[in-house]
Amino acid sequence: MRGTAFQTAVQLVYPPRCLLCGATVDSDFGLCGPCWRDTPFISGLACDACGVPLPGDDPDLTEYCDDCLTIARPWSRGRAALRYHDNGRRLVLALKHGDRHDVVRPAAKWMARAAQPLITPNMLIAPVPLHWMRMLSRRFNQSALLAQGVARETRLPVCPDLLIRIRRTRPLKGMGVAARHAMLDDAIRVNPRRRAELIGRNILLVDDVMTSGATLSAAAQACFSAGAQNVCILTLARAAKDA
Repeated sequence: MRGTAFQTAVQLVYPPRCLLCGATVDSDFGLCGPCWRDTPFISGLACDACGVPLPGDDPDLTEYCDDCLTIARPWSRGRAALRYHDNGRRLVLALKHGDRHDVVRPAAKWMARAAQPLITPNMLIAPVPLHWMRMLSRRFNQSALLAQGVARETRLPVCPDLLIRIRRTRPLKGMGVAARHAMLDDAIRVNPRRRAELIGRNILLVDDVMTSGATLSAAAQACFSAGAQNVCILTLARAAKDA
């Protein structure tokens, strides 16, 4: 009773605010009605390999986008919660560059819901890693925060340091698909101390956003090389050509 009264008092002084616009909302870590309406959640038919939305309403169909029909994906299946557009992009950037860790809690719920078709018993969740020098400058790995949040929502195990980035690469923005993949060739490996946790397991790789898929490809290839049975991917947002 005392705890409930304290919580009520806190909410009177600091009422819950919309993650995007700051308007008052009913509960913490939520979006107001207009921001929810304008946030590009992915529902209905989506590419089974990357999660980008496709024309159609049946989420149970297995279809692929043009990119995934022409680019070899080393992982088997993938999903995303949002399109990387408008409010979807704002949420990703708020977490990645704005230190808005309050985005993680709702994002993890959306991602866990999107990931339901991918989940298998005892699947191991792992984030895409940052190079240690970038980690020093940014102070946190947003993909690791999302992975831990998804693990809480799905009750699956998570290994935050399953993968390591052994080579620092320059930003991929502006590069073509082939150049991105070449830049990341052998840049990501399985942490030798964690390899035993991966062998024979299904892995769910988590990242904040997928554009070309080069980073996720490098991570998936590292998992398979170390003995993973299968790899799926899950992102908060997926960049789409028409976004």
